[in-house]
Amino acid sequence: MSHAQKLRQLLAEPGIIKTPGVYDGLTVRLVDQADFKAAFVSGAGIAFARFGQPDMGLVTASEMVDSIAIIRDCTKLPLIVDMDAGFGNALNVERSVRTFERAGASALQMEDQLIPKRCGHMVGKQVIPCEDMVGKIKAALDSRQNEDTIIIARTDALGVNGFDDAIERSHRYLEVGADVLFVEAPNNLDQMTIIAATFAAKAPLAHNLVEGVGSFVTGSDDLDALGYKVALYPVALLHAFVPQAEQLLQHILKEGTTHDWKGSMANISYMNDLLGATELIAKSKLYNSGKNSGINCGQTKGPNL
Repeated sequence: MSHAQKLRQLLAEPGIIKTPGVYDGLTVRLVDQADFKAAFVSGAGIAFARFGQPDMGLVTASEMVDSIAIIRDCTKLPLIVDMDAGFGNALNVERSVRTFERAGASALQMEDQLIPKRCGHMVGKQVIPCEDMVGKIKAALDSRQNEDTIIIARTDALGVNGFDDAIERSHRYLEVGADVLFVEAPNNLDQMTIIAATFAAKAPLAHNLVEGVGSFVTGSDDLDALGYKVALYPVALLHAFVPQAEQLLQHILKEGTTHDWKGSMANISYMNDLLGATELIAKSKLYNSGKNSGINCGQTKGPNL
């Protein structure tokens, strides 16, 4: 079963899918090791961690593809991938879908923001006309090479044009074939309840659980009770890492040692075990000096010239 088929199976099964955000090979290995069933390749996470930039559309499509490929090489988990606003018009969307699929995406999340997009919880974002997004969704569906690849339609219209427009857009996006619906940044629990009551029977619903923004649910259990299907934790790992890193760096600056932090830190042996160094060393012996191939390079004879 392919990773995209696995995700489709998860969406069809009971229960909510808890999906941490990842941004490199290490974080996806940690998510995999923790026995999660899927991971979210977060555009914000990659902007923050790889490029040291805010989530404001500064990461290019090719940079995202490179990141997806690195992450895919480290896991067989289904990957829900942030495709921002498709990196252009409908024709750009076609190419983005093909390249993201080849890199290893299982699902592609595309939003209806005006390019350059910005974090859905920032002020000043804008959305494109509904029919333009409908065209981009059609392009995404038509251009996917694997029919199991999932297209997630996200609307940011609620924070721009209001709740009614977000609901109308959601109807249109599902009508043209989006597999999953994501209404970004509801203003209250009543809106989340209406979204679930209106759409949960028609398509799986995704929701962001982002630290530091107004939230009307405390976690995946609340989302599950409402009828949502995918709980995204896009930058939870980064939000935990940054304050710890800041404290450690200040300690090193003042004390010049990490000795007092040993109980809170991994060590090099643990990292090698986590990343599979022992297995790689054992595997390398299969290719050493022809010992297992029956060929000795020093004795190989070529043609007489």
